[in-house]
Amino acid sequence: MTTAVAPQQPGSARTTVVTRLEATHTLLASFLGWTLDAFDFFVLVFVLPAVAREFHRSVADLAFTLTATLALRPIGAFAFGWLADRFGRRLPLMIDIVFYSIVEVLSGLAPTYRWFLFFRALYGIGMGGEWGVGASIAMEAVPPRFRGLLSGILQEGYAVGYLLAAAAYFFIFPRLGWRALFFLGGAPALLTLYIRNKVPESKAWERARPEPGVIGNAIRRNFGRFLYLVAMMTVMSLISHGTQDLYPTFLQKSRGLDARTVATIAIIYNLGALLGGLCVGWLSDHLGRRRAMILAALSAVAIVPMWCRSHSLVWLTVGAFLMQFMVQGVFGVIPAHLAEMSPVEARGLFSGMAYQLGVLLASPAAWVEALIAERLGYSTALAIVATTVLLADAVVVALGSERHGRALHEAE
Repeated sequence: MTTAVAPQQPGSARTTVVTRLEATHTLLASFLGWTLDAFDFFVLVFVLPAVAREFHRSVADLAFTLTATLALRPIGAFAFGWLADRFGRRLPLMIDIVFYSIVEVLSGLAPTYRWFLFFRALYGIGMGGEWGVGASIAMEAVPPRFRGLLSGILQEGYAVGYLLAAAAYFFIFPRLGWRALFFLGGAPALLTLYIRNKVPESKAWERARPEPGVIGNAIRRNFGRFLYLVAMMTVMSLISHGTQDLYPTFLQKSRGLDARTVATIAIIYNLGALLGGLCVGWLSDHLGRRRAMILAALSAVAIVPMWCRSHSLVWLTVGAFLMQFMVQGVFGVIPAHLAEMSPVEARGLFSGMAYQLGVLLASPAAWVEALIAERLGYSTALAIVATTVLLADAVVVALGSERHGRALHEAE
C-alpha cells in the first residue's frame, strides 16, 4: 500500500512561492549556522599540540577527539532531521545551534582529557544536526537555476568557519591560550534570534507536512539511492578531513612554522576554498553536478606534490590554496546535489543522514593519518591519504546519477 503526502488546501500551490527577501534571509541564516558550526570544529585543529601538552597526551590521542566528533554526527542528523521533516525546519535548527554552542563552551572548561573527549563527542551530535536541516531549508528556498552557485555559497560556510578559526588562532591563541577559542565558540547561540525574526518556514515543507509513516516510507522507497549517497559522502568526507585536519600540524611539525605563519597560510587556503566552492558550484549549473565534481577531484590529485612535498613557503602556500580550491569546490556542489537526490517527504532526514553517515565512516581519517605520520612522517602520510581518497572520490561520483535542477517541492 502506498502513502501520500498530506492533501493540499485550496490555493496551496501558492505556498511554494518564496520571495527574494525570504530566500536571502534563509540562505544567510543557513550559511551562518554552518559557518559557526565549522568554526567550533576547526578551532581544535589549530591547537591539537597545545591541548595534547596540557593533558599530557599524544597528538594522535587528541586527533581521536576529532574522530569522536565526526562519529557522533549521525545521531544529530537522525534526531534533528526527523524533527525537521515532522515539525518544520526552523525550530529544530534553532535548538541545534543553541545546543552545540553550549557544548563548545563546556569543551573550553574541560579539566581532563576524558572530559574533553566527552564534550567533543556531544558536540558531534550538534554538528551533525545542523547541516541537514540548514541545507534543506536553504535549498528549498533558492531558485533552481542558481541552485549550484548558491549551494557553493552555503557549503563554503565551512571554509569561512575554518577561516575564522584561523583568524582566532592568529589573534587570540598567542595571548589567551586554547581555552579562550572554545569560549568564543558560544557566540553562535545569538544566531537563533535572527532565525526567529527573519527566516520563514520552508514552503516546500509546508506543502508536504509528512506524517511519521510517510517519512519512513520515503526512506524505504529510496533506500538504494540512500546507500549510494552514503558511499559518496564517505569518500567526500575523506577528501575533506584527509586534506584539512592535520595540515596545520604538518606545517608546524614538518616545516617548523610558527603559529602566526600557520594561521596566515590557513587563511589563504580557506580563501581558495571559498572561491572553489563558488566556481565549481557555478560550473555544476552548466556542466552537471557529477562532471564538475569529478573535474575538481582529478585536478586536486595533480596538486598533491606541491601541497605537501614543497619546502618553499611560497609553493606550500600556493599548493594549499589550490588544494582547498579543488577539494571544497567538490563539496560546494553537495547541498544542491543531496537536496535534488532526496525525496521531499524526508529531505531533512535523508540528506542529513547520508551526509553524516558518510562522515561517520570517514571519521578515523585524522587518527589514521596521524598514526601513519608517526611512522612515515607527515608529508608522506598526507600524500598517500590525499591521492588515494581523491581518486576514489572521482570513481564513486562517476558511478552515480544526478537530478540536476529538479523542483524540490514535488513529491515523487
